Amino acid sequence: MKLYKVAQIELIIASLYFYGYFNKSYLIIISGSIILNYCFSSFLLHFSESSVRKIALGSSLVFNVGLLFYFKYWDFFVTNINGVFHSSYELRNIVLPLGISFYTIQQISYTVDSYRYETRGYSFLDYAQFVSFFPQLVAGPIVLHKEMIPQFQDAKNKEINAQNIAEGLHDLAIGLFKKVIIADTFGQAVAWGFSAERLPTLTVMEAVIVMVSYTFQIYFDFSGYCDMATGIASFFNIKLPINFNSPYKSRSILVFWKRWHISLTRFLREYIYFPLGGSKNGMGKTYRNIMAVYLISGIWHGANWTFLVWGGVHGSACVMNRVFYKSWDKLNLVCQWIITFAFVNVAWVFFRANSISDALTFLKRIVFLQGYHISNELIESFALPEIQFLMGNLGKGYLWMWLFIGIAFWMILGFKNCSEIEKKTTMGKGVLTVVCMVWSIISFAGISTFLYFNF
Repeated sequence: MKLYKVAQIELIIASLYFYGYFNKSYLIIISGSIILNYCFSSFLLHFSESSVRKIALGSSLVFNVGLLFYFKYWDFFVTNINGVFHSSYELRNIVLPLGISFYTIQQISYTVDSYRYETRGYSFLDYAQFVSFFPQLVAGPIVLHKEMIPQFQDAKNKEINAQNIAEGLHDLAIGLFKKVIIADTFGQAVAWGFSAERLPTLTVMEAVIVMVSYTFQIYFDFSGYCDMATGIASFFNIKLPINFNSPYKSRSILVFWKRWHISLTRFLREYIYFPLGGSKNGMGKTYRNIMAVYLISGIWHGANWTFLVWGGVHGSACVMNRVFYKSWDKLNLVCQWIITFAFVNVAWVFFRANSISDALTFLKRIVFLQGYHISNELIESFALPEIQFLMGNLGKGYLWMWLFIGIAFWMILGFKNCSEIEKKTTMGKGVLTVVCMVWSIISFAGISTFLYFNF
C-alpha cells in the first residue's frame, strides 16, 4: 500500500509537470481547482441537511462555471458589451489555460455525483489522480470517477503488462500518424482557404476541397489525440472510454452524436439534458431541452458566435430528425448518409470560420458556383516530403491531392477504429506500429497545429 501511494504521488506530480510544461502559471489554476472541488465534494458527502447541501452544490457550480467564464469568455463578453452599448471597456487578453474546459466539466460531474452520494471512499490522492491523469488531461476523453478510480485502485493494474504496453504503442503510433501526417496535412489546406486574403476569392472547387479538408482534419486530429491518450493510458494498464466510433458513417445527425465525441455527449445527456427533464414532459419541452444542450455544447467549444451557431444548427437538425423520423426512415440508406455527411460538412464551416460573416462568405462561394479553378498553392499544400522522396513528382500535384483525399475518405469509411481492432499482437500490427511511429517522428520538424487551445 505504501508503494502504491508513492506511485500515485509520482504519477500526480508527473501529470502536473506535463500540464505546466508550457506555462507554469497553469499549475496554480488546476491545483487550486482540484483542492477547492475536492473540499466541495467532501462537504457534500459529510452533511445530510438538504438545504445546506444544495447551497454547497450551487456554490461549487458557481465556482467552476465562474472560473471557466473568466478565463474563456470574459473578453468575448466585454467585446459584445462594447459592441451593443458602444462602450470602451478594456479587454484583458486573458490566456486560456490549456484543457480548462475538459478538467472543469470533469470535476463538475464528480461534484454532482458527490451530491448523489456516489463518490464515497475516495481519498484526495484518488481525486487528484483522477483529474490530472495526463493522457487525457488536455484533450479528453472526458472521464467519470466510476470508470477511472476503481482502475487505479485495482491490484491487477499495478503490475507491468507487456501486452498492454504493446497495444498501447500501437494505438499511440496510429494516433500520432493520424495527427501529424493526415490531420496536419489537411490543416495546411484549411489554413490557406480560411485566410483573410483567400476567403473572398475562393472558387467553388477550392471551397469544397477546403470544406472537406476541415471535416477530415478535425476528425483525424481529435480521434488521433484520443488514440494517443488510449495508448499512453494502456502503459499504466488503464482503459479509457471510447470517444469516437466512426462518426462519419452515420446516417442521421442523432446517430452522429452517438458516435462523435462520445464522452462529451454523455456528459451533456446525463448532467444537463436529464436534469432539465429530458423527454419526460412533452415534445415541446423535449425540443427546448435538446436546443439548450446543443447551444451549451456550442459555446463550450469556444468563445465566439460561430460556435453558438454551430451548436444551434446541430440542435435544430436533431429536433427535425425527431419530428420527421418516419419520413427520414423511408429514405434510401445512401441518401440518408449523403444528406447527413453534407450537413456535417456545412456545419463545420461555422465551427472553423473566424466569424459568422466569414462562414457565410465561404458558403456563398459554393452556392453561387463561382469558378472551378484550383490554385497551385492549394494543390501543393497536400504535398508530403516523404512521399515525394519515394515517388518523385507523383508525390505532389493535382493527382496526389485527390489521391490523398480519397485515401483519407477510404480510411474514415472503411477502416476499423483502434478500439475495434483485435487486442492481439501480430507481425502486421508490429510493422504498422513501427512505420507509423517512425514516419510521424520524422515529420516532427514541421509545425503541428493544436486545435484545442480554445477548449
